[in-house]
Amino acid sequence: MSEDAFTIYTYAKCSTCREAVAWLRKNGIRFVERPIYESPPSVAELRRMLDHQDGNLRRLFNTSGIEYRALGLAAKLPALTVPAALALLATNGRLVKRPFLLGAKIGLVGFDATSWQAALRA
Repeated sequence: MSEDAFTIYTYAKCSTCREAVAWLRKNGIRFVERPIYESPPSVAELRRMLDHQDGNLRRLFNTSGIEYRALGLAAKLPALTVPAALALLATNGRLVKRPFLLGAKIGLVGFDATSWQAALRA
């Protein structure tokens, strides 16, 4: 694996994000960490993640977030086209489910040590 094998988008005040980063370090997995609010994933990265999530667009959204609720996205999401949804996520990192881990062949959102262990074979 190269030095930059994975990119993980996190929010510093998110305990789950901190837990995921600690887990990656503990398991010797190399990664680059990016702040999700200041530098959200690009449309291309979001599209790759969507493929890893079997096309389930809802999995890319932080559905428990204040901004998701404020924008009324629970009602609007079913009518959004994939390009429109990805464009929205790429311009507002607060809407993206975190932590967001993307590699060449792996895409994981949210953190669960058991599923990450299985996916990354750490």
